[in-house]
Amino acid sequence: MINSPIPAQPPVLTAERLAAALSYTEYRQRIDNLMAVGQTTGENQSPELTAYAKLNIQRMERLDKKAELSPELQEALQALTHDYAWVVITEGWCGDAAQIVPVLEKVAQASQGRIRTHYLLRDENLDLMDHYLTNGGRAIPKLLVLHADTRTEVANWGPRPAEAQDLFLETKAAGATHEEFAEKLHGWYAHNKTRAIQQELLTLVWGL
Repeated sequence: MINSPIPAQPPVLTAERLAAALSYTEYRQRIDNLMAVGQTTGENQSPELTAYAKLNIQRMERLDKKAELSPELQEALQALTHDYAWVVITEGWCGDAAQIVPVLEKVAQASQGRIRTHYLLRDENLDLMDHYLTNGGRAIPKLLVLHADTRTEVANWGPRPAEAQDLFLETKAAGATHEEFAEKLHGWYAHNKTRAIQQELLTLVWGL
């Protein structure tokens, strides 16, 4: 779901905070380094979260290698005339992030330098996260689209495509366990092959 901000907003974050954010390579390296010692990102640590993070590494590696942007999205990116900072709030244990973040990075890489990505870990940036709650929850990943020069918000997106969000709400209402929901959600992502993500990002890019 794409949300338009209120006009005349102040900068979303300081230049120093933006500069201190992780690059995609640094984000992936942080996750790999923690996995090497049996941990993941975030304040909470458990064998379950570490297991999720291990699967997520495999999902991101697969998407890094195989995901391809649609011609329509590539064309829209090439038509951009302004520069943007894409701030992504994420964590290594988040299954949705593993399915989405590599696509966000591919979009940025295809923008001919118009889009630069900056990755922030949710639990280290709760003050920022709490401005972008979903139904009162700190759902991630969350994409903040900012003007590169002023760091003011253009739009935001996340935590997942509308179709996946509907699946989440329906499954939750049916009383499914986390494991049951995760199986359905990742099955949906595998079948959809990033099409819904790309279509929503195409709509977002058209609006820039």
